[in-house]
Amino acid sequence: MSVTDARLQRLLGEPVAWLVRRARDRLEAGRPLTGTVTLPAATQEQRRAVERLTGRTARSGASLSVSLVEVDRILRDSGAAPGGLAEAVMRLTGPLRDLGRERADLVAAWDAAFTPLDAALAGRDELAQWRAWLDATGVVRRLAPDPDQAGPLLAQAAAVLRRLPSRGIPIGRLAAECCGDAHALDDGRPVGTLALSAVRALAGLPFAAEGTADSRRAAWAVVGVHLDELSSLALCLGLHGDTRTALGRTLASCREAGQPAVLTLRQLRCHDEPLRAARVLICENPVVVAAAADELGARCQPLVCVGGQPSAAGWRLLELLAAGGAVFGYHGDFDWGGVRIAQAVRHRVDWRPWRYDHRAYQAAVSVAPHSLAGLVGESTATPWDPELAAVMGYHNLRIEEELTLDALLLDLGP
Repeated sequence: MSVTDARLQRLLGEPVAWLVRRARDRLEAGRPLTGTVTLPAATQEQRRAVERLTGRTARSGASLSVSLVEVDRILRDSGAAPGGLAEAVMRLTGPLRDLGRERADLVAAWDAAFTPLDAALAGRDELAQWRAWLDATGVVRRLAPDPDQAGPLLAQAAAVLRRLPSRGIPIGRLAAECCGDAHALDDGRPVGTLALSAVRALAGLPFAAEGTADSRRAAWAVVGVHLDELSSLALCLGLHGDTRTALGRTLASCREAGQPAVLTLRQLRCHDEPLRAARVLICENPVVVAAAADELGARCQPLVCVGGQPSAAGWRLLELLAAGGAVFGYHGDFDWGGVRIAQAVRHRVDWRPWRYDHRAYQAAVSVAPHSLAGLVGESTATPWDPELAAVMGYHNLRIEEELTLDALLLDLGP
């Protein structure tokens, strides 16, 4: 250590190291070494060190304040640091960081990491709120703390979203083709967590996952992705079927017995021919199917239950029926969640309202019990009958399908 370095160390050594750190913080932040710095609850050793540095007694009190301009002058005049306090800081603690430049570089790196995702989302208004949610919650930075980690994660998520919605694909295949890893979209994996939140946005659900296997399966099913071919099910009653194919014989035997058919995605994917039906009614809740089986049995008109958000099997069944020329009628719960499900089905197959318009809602409200719950969640447009959303908002009553069973059963009869 040189003589000048030893002198500088004595002036600004450990008891005054707090002052050096404060000065360094200011320099790295691009701020001038002006004004004062204050140390709360200074020790006697720290007070004496400042007194030796400045040559005057420190003021009484618990805190200790020092003028940076005065320290700069003392260091210059004494020759300990001809360049003043800035020189002293660098000699004692090393080269300064340019924090402003580092922050700008970090912002640029994060922008670059998000570029593939933003490109994939261009023009997709249905995901605009989800994209804003990512920034607001910092979920990406929790999954990948730095841009170098986040870049590949976001690129893989972008590749997945470009494929959605799908006409039907196993999740493992989607993961392998988009991420190079068949398990990348598994529960708990970073890409899986990010992609699932986007899938829930596409399904009109809260972006944060509920955490259950059923909710995860249902959300993926809305965009045509199935977790496996056996747990994804479709429920129907009264579909005619045929005598030539395995699925056709299953449907025909169930119809003859007047019993509902529960079909797996595997059965439906193995069937390549359209399913023939002139008119098919769609309901939201299994209770309608059960009641129809009890009341009508084999006399029930063709009926498909989507069971809330349709599963991959449900989509496949509707597609096979649409390919066979079926005309669809749709009924669901009169609440905002039910309206969103109706919209999701309407995006995939064309349907006409089946007692699912403002007149049917008003009729149900007029005979409904007084203990009905109010509507919850955000209101949703009803493009098949714009008056329906307005009337629902006015009455603010939730009408579940169970309350309209008698009318629905009349329509389902021969």
